[in-house]
Amino acid sequence: METKKKIYIQKKISDKNLCIREQFQIREKNFLSTYGTLSSTAKRRGDEETTYNIRTPFQLDRDRIVYSNAFRRLKHKTQVFLSPLGDHYRTRLTHTLEVAQISRTIARAMYLNEDLAEAIALGHDLGHTPFGHGGETALIEVHSPHFSHADQSLRVVDSLENRGEGLNLTREVRDGILKHSKGFGNIFPATLGETASTVEGKLVRVADIIAYLNHDLDDALRGKVILATEVPDICIKKLGETHAQRASIMIEQLVYNSGPQNDKFILDMGQDTFHAMIILRKFLYDKVYRSPAVHNEFSKAKKVIISLYNYFIKEPDLLQKELEKMEMAPWDSSKNALKRSVCDLIASMTDRYALGLYSKIFLPKPLV
Repeated sequence: METKKKIYIQKKISDKNLCIREQFQIREKNFLSTYGTLSSTAKRRGDEETTYNIRTPFQLDRDRIVYSNAFRRLKHKTQVFLSPLGDHYRTRLTHTLEVAQISRTIARAMYLNEDLAEAIALGHDLGHTPFGHGGETALIEVHSPHFSHADQSLRVVDSLENRGEGLNLTREVRDGILKHSKGFGNIFPATLGETASTVEGKLVRVADIIAYLNHDLDDALRGKVILATEVPDICIKKLGETHAQRASIMIEQLVYNSGPQNDKFILDMGQDTFHAMIILRKFLYDKVYRSPAVHNEFSKAKKVIISLYNYFIKEPDLLQKELEKMEMAPWDSSKNALKRSVCDLIASMTDRYALGLYSKIFLPKPLV
């Protein structure tokens, strides 16, 4: 213990002219692989006068995200099951925490920047609508065919948080947030620019699917939407029988199969694991996400979103009041079209807030 204490004191003395952030950034340079992203090279969207002596830029981004209103609202946003009453079902917040944990594990094992991966993971779903992808589909129908929760997440951190000032995150975190989403598309797309510019951003995209495949299957089994005997045999054989086994195998195979190829760091899970993962994803889409038990409730939720959207388009004064309640910047016609601010408001709502507002506006109330 005394030896360790002496080494620590000597280190502090040798670095006495450097702040903690600078010391940490030197350790990053010595520890990270050549494909890891150094926080010392991070750039922000806007200049800042304040110099931070303890936290690196990516650590600061992580903290700004965690302390945002949008992050706190994730606890009452749907993951798969609409406003789950059971305490053990995932919400958008617990999903985000699981993605962050997986991202950190992978980044650490690959000698990549763990702080960058964590910040991207924590911010990747900030723009998700109430009622999960049902709410996203509703805004695609009523607002714009180009609406996506990934774009909205970037809009949250750039323009909506902090009463319209945004969080001024680094370009690396912003890029990772924007490029995280895949839907039913390719997990490892070959199209240039479709995935993040950093390896950390690319791995969060994979961590996202590792997280949701495992916890959505877990929740679907818990909710008896499917039975354990229905899970494809190849998924059991190649990925394991339990949540822990499946997550561990996916993570380990990604770590062991990934590496440099032609001067690029390529993420790879191995053919068998990747094939089983694709089959599991298709199974969940067919048997869970599109099942009557889930789909029918989302159809009702879509009507709530569309009704609220059309209502606020006709009532801009009431829109202003709701934006104030949500601690968002007021609608300014010189900056945003009315429909853009209405979309921002609705996308920022939690499930319960949207349902409560719908009830207040559209459902009759007894006079006595």
